[in-house]
Amino acid sequence: MSDKHTILLLWKQLRPKQWSKNLLVFAALLFSFPLSELEAIWLAFFGFFAFSFTASSIYILNDYKDIEADQHHPLKKDRPMASGLLNPSLALAAGVFLFVISVTLSSLFSPLFAVILLIYFSLNVLYSFSLKHIVIIDIMIIASGFVLRAIGGAIIIDVPFTSWFLLCAMLLSLFLAIGKRRHELMLAMQQVSAHRKVLDEYSLPFLDQLIGIVTSATIVSYAVFTFTAGATTHLMWTIPFVIYGLFRYLYLVHVKRKGGEPERVLLEDNHILITVGLYVVSVMIILTLFN
Repeated sequence: MSDKHTILLLWKQLRPKQWSKNLLVFAALLFSFPLSELEAIWLAFFGFFAFSFTASSIYILNDYKDIEADQHHPLKKDRPMASGLLNPSLALAAGVFLFVISVTLSSLFSPLFAVILLIYFSLNVLYSFSLKHIVIIDIMIIASGFVLRAIGGAIIIDVPFTSWFLLCAMLLSLFLAIGKRRHELMLAMQQVSAHRKVLDEYSLPFLDQLIGIVTSATIVSYAVFTFTAGATTHLMWTIPFVIYGLFRYLYLVHVKRKGGEPERVLLEDNHILITVGLYVVSVMIILTLFN
């Protein structure tokens, strides 16, 4: 096998498409606009890649652990290690290198950010080996990963974050995590593929009720955040974008039966992509004019 082919397989193993989850690192930078300096922008990008490489190291560890199971899975059997095309030892070594370099460099810029990466890594390892089998806890662990990204984004650029900012991040994360579980349960009920054992503990009515609670709480929390962010109350004009984005995602989950991979929804659904773009531009304009 050529070196070029091996590099391509390693790149695929890193799952770069899932790095879009780490865009939440830029949330704190967005709300500190237009006061953000060039150094803060650079640090935010560093934080994004540090989280991305750490996440990729976890993907490698998961695939290494589940090689035999993935070989019998109709979809996962084509993954680099499960297919036998990528040497598992090489992939594991690459994962260790990415994790070590991410934490080491992070400690040079911000020791606290490095601690956040360690917590993120540890929670995901615990999730992979045991917590993913515990009902409700599995959803909360998935959501915690998004919250840690938001916190890490604020820490790396050294800006304060409010309790309402943290609450919004937590609720939005739960919203995505529950939607993911609902999609997986739908597939399991259709017997499309092998499924997680924890899905046997869930039901569609239960997950739908959780989604309803979290959706309402997210909208209310964001509305309060816009009035208490300390920048300008004109952020209230971005509330319709948040409502539409949530409703559009619910439409995709309930009607189009998507939501299993939030990062794909973000990149592939034009409505959500445009809404996010308009939201970001609106926040930047409002903070420029009224901050």
